[in-house]
Amino acid sequence: MQTDALPSSVSPPVRMIARLDVKGANVIKGVHLEGLRVIGQPEKLARKYYDEGADEIIFMDSVASLYERNNLLPVVAETARNVFIPVTVGGGIRKLEDIKAALRNGADKVAINTAAVERPSFLHEAAKAFGSQCIVLSIEAKQRSPDFWEVMTCNGREKTDMNVLDWVARAEELGVGEILLTSIDKEGTQSGFDIELIQSVRRKVRIPIIACGGAGSAAHVHHVIASTGITAVGSASLFHYELCPIPELKARLRNMGIGVRQ
Repeated sequence: MQTDALPSSVSPPVRMIARLDVKGANVIKGVHLEGLRVIGQPEKLARKYYDEGADEIIFMDSVASLYERNNLLPVVAETARNVFIPVTVGGGIRKLEDIKAALRNGADKVAINTAAVERPSFLHEAAKAFGSQCIVLSIEAKQRSPDFWEVMTCNGREKTDMNVLDWVARAEELGVGEILLTSIDKEGTQSGFDIELIQSVRRKVRIPIIACGGAGSAAHVHHVIASTGITAVGSASLFHYELCPIPELKARLRNMGIGVRQ
């Protein structure tokens, strides 16, 4: 269990990850996972962010759990032909065959939320079959009290009464290799990350955490890295609305003493 003080500097370089939430044929963006607006086509945006220097791409099917299927495989396949950085696909991943299909179409990792909550042993089965490095636990966290964040599923629509801090510890034991941690309270607000949530989760696990939800400036990204010691930041609004494009973000972080990939 990780209990040491959180560092103010990070090594290795921090990964800058572009997150694309997809509904139907379009990338969409909202606030608190609601009030969605169309941003553009997923394949074109993935290529744009790759050309600008993104370190990874995350595709999340925002309605997959609702319909119990993932509709992103053609998007992933097309992206894999033109984008040569790791691609994670999430939403509707419910069985080993879904993971196999995602990997065959060019994904490097899969993100699992609802199916893992419903059947935690699925995480162990998936990690055993495909390797921990391939399995990402996606968490949608909603703060209910000062010390309690609830795990939400189905793109933030369904309550579980599960404590995020208990869930991440159990998931690490089951074999997941990474955590995609999204604060519903901060998502889309451009007001900065939920530092307390990220710090609390980081104290519970040793595996890497991708922090999502709240980035509105380079200063927000610097603050979450310096405050928590995480090595990966995912953002949508920051890039979709060109509040701080990837080249500018990396340059500003370098100037602030944060190691980022070239």
